[in-house]
Amino acid sequence: MSDHLARRIAQGAGREPADLVVRGARLLDLVTGELVATDIAVCGDTVVATYGTFEGRTVIEAGGRIAVPGFIDTHLHIESSLITPHEFDRCVLPHGVTTAIWDPHELANVLGTAAFDYALAASAETVMDIRVQLSSCVPATELESAGARIGADALLPYRDHPRSLGLAEFMNFPGVVGADPGCLAKLDAFAGRHVDGHAPLLTGRGLDAYAAAGIRTDHEATSAAEALEKIRKGMTVLIREGSVSKDLHALAPLLTVATAPFLAFCTDDRNPLDIAEEGHLDHLIRTAIGLGVPALAAYRAASLSAATAFGLRDRGLIAPGRRADIVLLDDLDACAVSAVIAGGRLVDEAAFAGRARTPAPGRGSVRADPVAAEDFVVPGTAGAEIPVIGVVAGLIITEFRRAVLPVTEGAARPDPGQDVVKVAVVARHGTRSIGRGFVQGFGLTRGAIASSVGHDSHNLCVVGADDSDMAAAVNRLIALQGGFVVVEGGRVLAELALPIAGLMSDLPFEAVRDALHPLRDAARSLGCTLPEPFLQVAFLPLPVIPHLKITDRGLVDVDRMALI
Repeated sequence: MSDHLARRIAQGAGREPADLVVRGARLLDLVTGELVATDIAVCGDTVVATYGTFEGRTVIEAGGRIAVPGFIDTHLHIESSLITPHEFDRCVLPHGVTTAIWDPHELANVLGTAAFDYALAASAETVMDIRVQLSSCVPATELESAGARIGADALLPYRDHPRSLGLAEFMNFPGVVGADPGCLAKLDAFAGRHVDGHAPLLTGRGLDAYAAAGIRTDHEATSAAEALEKIRKGMTVLIREGSVSKDLHALAPLLTVATAPFLAFCTDDRNPLDIAEEGHLDHLIRTAIGLGVPALAAYRAASLSAATAFGLRDRGLIAPGRRADIVLLDDLDACAVSAVIAGGRLVDEAAFAGRARTPAPGRGSVRADPVAAEDFVVPGTAGAEIPVIGVVAGLIITEFRRAVLPVTEGAARPDPGQDVVKVAVVARHGTRSIGRGFVQGFGLTRGAIASSVGHDSHNLCVVGADDSDMAAAVNRLIALQGGFVVVEGGRVLAELALPIAGLMSDLPFEAVRDALHPLRDAARSLGCTLPEPFLQVAFLPLPVIPHLKITDRGLVDVDRMALI
């Protein structure tokens, strides 16, 4: 280290040429908002000089392009991008995301601490810098059948790993507010480390108690009023815009130059097709600016504020002593990424070549018996109202609705006229249980769509207008060892296998991206009106998000945290 430090000092002082010089850039000054003409000198992975002209052994001609700090995605589950971390690296880094903070929560709910072993190993093999948050709530609740259970004792061996930042989203916010002993044990074990929050709609004294526990961030705010209360109470709100959860339009009015130190960006999560069509954090930045957010505020939130919130003091600015994560833009307001430098290295295909690849665990993890149409029968009484999950496009919060449905021979039936179809969750971790109910908002008039991505325990979730098609879809998922399936008339219209823990493909991200097109088209052919039907299905079994959800044990009233 001393030799490297001496070289950094010598190159910063100009006593020897820098390893790399980005020549002729216009640097976005995150202090004043000015665009300043300057070279940027880099030694190894560290910026050593700015605001001047410098000599370098290697020169990248910026040609007047705008230089901004690399973007930091403050909360995501890489496995929910449907690809391995190595493919995520290739997919997302060219969009300017040089740091990602990964909570392997989905893998952990299937595989237990083996997910941490894999995430920590793989994060050291990527070109982008991936940091790991240790999943704090496995299982998220006791209202579903999970694949693993991780307590405080199992978390402790990973606490001081150099790539671990702390505890990931503490989803059991009622447990924190109620001082549940299991929650307190985890919080106490990670006292002084970063603890990520997850507290949808929490306000008032409950929010006071949650923040008093030392929880410092939250990505579940869905209104400007909710976000403002949280930042006023000392939290950093992570503005989320993913493939399903889209909060940016609601929160953008809060993001100003004054509030930018208290706000950051996250995706939580985006799939390869959305990334190809819209972008990643670059999409959030350009969208925010298009909504009237000052460019200075948007770029601060995407870099410096994010780094500060997670204690990453070595990045977030293009300044001497900071990590050389640099994004060159052709246009500031459009966040038009032209080139990316990650840790002092120009991002190109050569940068990705030769990376080590830790084998992904979790093959053969879908352990479920085949099902039949009669497994999806829902008893009903003519004229009686029954609970119905209300889906709202772009939100993972669902509504608790009621409907009177047709009943035939004592069984409640879907009613396409009310946009109500069946939903079921089939256990996949070696137990036999099926939760059944109804859902409104998909637009399905026939067939079925099914997914092995079912937050958080990732049982098999199927939505359909026909019991036989629902059974065929689930059985195809079992045969694929996980994935997405669309079925009509007993025939598979489209599918994508996700054999790694039932969550990730082992294919290049381009192949996954291309496979999502026919899946979307097939779902629409059944009448589906949702832009992201499979990710919307994936959140139906999430019993920590209000208001009505479903697990393999039945419908869950999330407001009461009780099975109906």
